[in-house]
Amino acid sequence: MNSPPGQTPASTGAAVSAGEGWFRLDPITRRRLQRFRRIKRGWWSFIILLVAVALSIVAPLLAESRALAVWHNGTLHLPTFQYLEMKTFGQEAPAGWDGNEIETEYFRLQHEWDVERFMHARDRTAAGNDAAKLAAVDAKYPNRGNRVVMPLIPWNPYQNDFSSNEILPEIQRALNAGNIDRAERLARRDGLAELADAIFDGSITALLADPAKSATGTVAGLARTGAMASLKGLGSPPPHAPNAAQRHYLGTDAQGRDVASRLLYGFRISIFFALFLTLSAQIVGTVIGSLQGYLAGRFDMVSQRVIEVLIAIPGLYVVIILAALFQPTFWMLLGILALFQWIGITFFMRTEMYREKTREYCLAARSYGASHLRIVFRHLLPNCLTPLVTFTPFAVVGAIFALTGLDFLGYGLPAPTPSWGELIDQALQTQNRDKLWLILSPFTALTITLVLVVFIGESVREAFDPKQFARYE
Repeated sequence: MNSPPGQTPASTGAAVSAGEGWFRLDPITRRRLQRFRRIKRGWWSFIILLVAVALSIVAPLLAESRALAVWHNGTLHLPTFQYLEMKTFGQEAPAGWDGNEIETEYFRLQHEWDVERFMHARDRTAAGNDAAKLAAVDAKYPNRGNRVVMPLIPWNPYQNDFSSNEILPEIQRALNAGNIDRAERLARRDGLAELADAIFDGSITALLADPAKSATGTVAGLARTGAMASLKGLGSPPPHAPNAAQRHYLGTDAQGRDVASRLLYGFRISIFFALFLTLSAQIVGTVIGSLQGYLAGRFDMVSQRVIEVLIAIPGLYVVIILAALFQPTFWMLLGILALFQWIGITFFMRTEMYREKTREYCLAARSYGASHLRIVFRHLLPNCLTPLVTFTPFAVVGAIFALTGLDFLGYGLPAPTPSWGELIDQALQTQNRDKLWLILSPFTALTITLVLVVFIGESVREAFDPKQFARYE
C-alpha cells in the first residue's frame, strides 16, 4: 500500500490514535516553506510588506495632527489620550474664535516655542553680561523650556491646511498695530525667515514703501511682486507642492489635505480590505470546493448550478447599483465583492479534493476509523492547499485594484476617506494635470505594493510547485 506524502501508514494510524492536532504542518509543507525562505526576492518582499502593514497599524503615531507628547511648565501631557484646549498652553485662537472651544494646534505650538528659543538665545547674546537685561530677556520668553513632540507627519488625513492663506494677513495686522515682536514671531513660526529678518532689522518699512517692491504697500504686495522669493505661492489655492518647512513632504491635494498622510492611511484601508476580502473568499471557496469534491453526488450537482448562476451576475454592476441606492461603506463593499470572489477557488479545491480522496493514504485513514472531519482537515486539505497558497497573493493584488478602481470611478468609499483611487482621480482632473506630485505619489505607492505582492506570489508558486519538487519512491 502506498503511503501519503511525508507519512507512512503506521504513522497515520499513530497520529489518529494519539489525537494529534488537525493542522500540524506535514514535512512536505515545511520543506515548501523553507524553499520559499530561500527565494530572496519573495522572502524580502514579504518582510517589507509585513513591516509596511505593521506601520500602517500604528499610523496615528506616524501621521496625526495631535502631538505625541507635550512638556509644559514641568508637566507632561499626552494629547493622544486627552483633549486639550488652546487655553491650556496659552495659544492664541484665530480671529473671531474662543480659545476655550478649539483644540490646541500642536504643530503651530511647536513652531511658536521653537521661535521663542531662537529669539531668547539671540536676545541673550545681545544683552551681554548685563544681569538686569538677561533677567528681562528670560521673563520675555517664558515658554523657551517647553517642548512638543510631533509625529513624523504632523497632519491627519482629514485635515485641511489653509494656513498659507492666513499667514500674510495675520502678519500685516500685527505690523499695522505696531506689534513688531509679534509680527516677527509669526513670520518665523511659519518659516518665513527672509521676512522675519526684514521685520527685525527694520527694513520692512522701506520695502513696503517702495512701489516697485510692494504696489499695495502690504506684505501681500511683496508676495505678488516677487520681491521676496520665500513668499511665492502664499495665499494661492491648493494643491500645494511639497514643502519640507510645513512638513508636507508630498504636497497637498486639491482640498489642502496632506498627501503623505492620506497615502499612509489609504494603504492601511487598501491592504486590510484586500486581506479581509481574500481571507473570506478563500475560506468560503475552500469549504464549498472541498465539500463538492469530497461529498460529490447531489451536493456537488446542486452547488455547481448555484455557482453557474452567480458567475453570470456582473459584480461591478451590482456595486454600481447599490452605490446609487446606499452610501457605500467598507463592510458593504467587502460583502458585495466577497459574494463573488470565492467562486474561482472552488473549482481548484473541488478538483484537488476529487483527486486526493482516491489516494491510498485517504483509504488507510478510513480503515483506521478516522472521522470525515479528520480525514478532510488532517489528511486531504494539507495536500490540496497548493493552489490556495499560490493564488492568495494574486487575489490580494486583485482586491487592491478593485478598491482603487471603485474609488477612482466614484463608487468606492465615500469622501473624505483616504483613498489612492481618489488621489489618482484628482491628479487626472484638467486643472491639476501639472501637479505631478498628485499622480506620482499614489502611482508609486500602488506600483511598489503590487510589485511586492507579485514577487511574493511568484516565489510561493515556485516553492510550492509540485512538478518541480515532486519525488517518487
